[in-house]
Amino acid sequence: MPNNQDREDSGDGWWSRLRRPSARFSILTLLVVGFIGGIVFWGGFNTGMEATNTLTFCISCHEMQDTVYQEYKKTIHYSNRTGVRAVCSDCHVPKDWVHKMARKIQATGEVYGKIMGTINTPEKFEAKRLELAQHEWDRMKGSDSRECRNCHSFDGMNLEAQKPRSRKQHEIGLRKNSTCIECHKGIAHQKPKGMKDEEEDEY
Repeated sequence: MPNNQDREDSGDGWWSRLRRPSARFSILTLLVVGFIGGIVFWGGFNTGMEATNTLTFCISCHEMQDTVYQEYKKTIHYSNRTGVRAVCSDCHVPKDWVHKMARKIQATGEVYGKIMGTINTPEKFEAKRLELAQHEWDRMKGSDSRECRNCHSFDGMNLEAQKPRSRKQHEIGLRKNSTCIECHKGIAHQKPKGMKDEEEDEY
């Protein structure tokens, strides 16, 4: 006749066994194994996350390779006299962990777009360019151009060394407490067709 233990095993199965206290391993052993396992998991997770921040990863799909990447290669962020290059993630992915994770979760919508082929031809991309750009401009404005400020700041600028037009615009920006993306929408990619007149007048 089956005892209570047999009935528990057959009724709850693996879940019941997982909940049982261990009689074979000490608490210290379980803690050490759990700690090491956590380090291995976190190391693997973080390595994979950083791999998605490389230029190679970003341009691995033809949607980026054939469009915005070609535009970016013609800008000062790609090639300049100092040799300092800003890659995609420098401008589009926050550095701090919390905002980075939020951005990565948000980016799952882009994976869905890739699967569904929403911008898989130059024609489709151009048709959605303004919408896509507006999403990114809104995100950057909402964060006070956080990623821009990783490299650029008003405090670090020598306005006297700038060209007159740039100096004037930055002085106005300082007075108005403007954020970078308000004036620099076309800094790394061509401006979308259909922009408002006031946006077209910016850099």
